[in-house]
Amino acid sequence: VFQWNFPLLMQAWKLGPALATGNVVVMKVAEQTPLSALYVANLIKEAGFPPGVVNIIPGYGPTAGAAISSHMDIDKVAFTGSTEVGHLIQKAAAESNLKRVTLELGGKSPNIIMSDADMDWAVDQAHFALFFNQGQCCCAGSRTYVQEDIYHEFVERSVEKAKSRVVGNPFDFKTEQGPQVDEEQYKKILGYISTGKREGAKLLCGGNPAADRGYFIQPTVFGDVQDNMTIAREEIFGPVMQILKFKTIEEVIERANDSKYGLAAAVFTKDLDKANYVSQSLRAGTVWINCYDVFGAQAPFGGYKASGNGRELGEYGLEAYVEVKN
Repeated sequence: VFQWNFPLLMQAWKLGPALATGNVVVMKVAEQTPLSALYVANLIKEAGFPPGVVNIIPGYGPTAGAAISSHMDIDKVAFTGSTEVGHLIQKAAAESNLKRVTLELGGKSPNIIMSDADMDWAVDQAHFALFFNQGQCCCAGSRTYVQEDIYHEFVERSVEKAKSRVVGNPFDFKTEQGPQVDEEQYKKILGYISTGKREGAKLLCGGNPAADRGYFIQPTVFGDVQDNMTIAREEIFGPVMQILKFKTIEEVIERANDSKYGLAAAVFTKDLDKANYVSQSLRAGTVWINCYDVFGAQAPFGGYKASGNGRELGEYGLEAYVEVKN
């Protein structure tokens, strides 16, 4: 069972380890994005898989998703999506046959920019970390912590970059940002922007619809964000960047870890000792150093705390699909 933001990629992440370890798969795809999964189903048939080995079910979470989670003949469920739905799936699994559960859930990932970081690279990567895929990414760098010595320059350059981001038709190769997935997500993001302004964050650019029709939102940057603000604590899942100021390493580690989430994090610095110290101190399943959203099929991915349990990719990704027998 998985979400709509990376439909083809998530299908591969789920099918690969399950089939490689000899399982039969029943896959519920997101109602917003069923077509790629159904096309892959045709390819699976063409490739000669026996009937019934891979079963693709377009449907809604409260019906099809709930049926999978509570079914007595299903041994394991893997879910990618919101923490809220993750709770429901784990509860349904526990109340049925105690099926195994792996969950890749939400995040509010800290991206820490030290004062000795390469400024050009840090600005580019922080922008990419947040705005990639219209901000609809579970591991988005959605809390950008910038050391006070470079804060104002970093904010100024981040705003310039956001203002120059091309929003438009996703089928045009010049476009950098398309629409949000649907009206519900569009309204949710605009609601968070309103909340940010109301709670005192400084709106530096964007904040409005980017077109007179469709679900387009202007690339948005907030400065002077405080840790207790809603936009700094809840997952927005949209093109809304929050920039926070910090003084010391110990301070930023404590603040970065002060979240119910723990999916990913990053640190930008030229000092290897700082990079090692910060990365080891952060409670997150993936910590990038001087980069963001760098994945490898051999590197396990998953979250601490309310960002889920279990891992996908790598050898660890196979373990959830087998049982140990002595």
